[in-house]
Amino acid sequence: QVQLVESGGGSVQPGGSLRLSCAASGNPYAYYCVGWFRQAPGKEREEVASIYNGYDYTWYADSVKGRFTISQDNAKNTVYLQMDNLKSEDTAMYYCAAVGGVCSGPDGTGTLPDSDYAYWGQGTQVTVSS
Repeated sequence: QVQLVESGGGSVQPGGSLRLSCAASGNPYAYYCVGWFRQAPGKEREEVASIYNGYDYTWYADSVKGRFTISQDNAKNTVYLQMDNLKSEDTAMYYCAAVGGVCSGPDGTGTLPDSDYAYWGQGTQVTVSS
């Protein structure tokens, strides 16, 4: 059974930074996709970034492109989300999710819909406020 545990959330002022971690255990897949999602109260869940460990592939939502960076440490089975220049609209519960296989769609671009992800963590809260 795959387990994902997020950490690193907290409260920060606008313009600040946080680094989220997603630690995986029990992963039966040699190659897999990990995505970071967020959901604010009253809003739909939004995928913000994804990464595939089989080759150098990452994807970002336009809302975070240039501010967030997703990376991975395969030796530690951990995926990170470095969040810089945070804005109040980044306030949300952040979740990581994983599934075996590539992150991209059939045309080799984009990312997977959240319904394709098989495993989910419990989330970590990020609050950006002055």
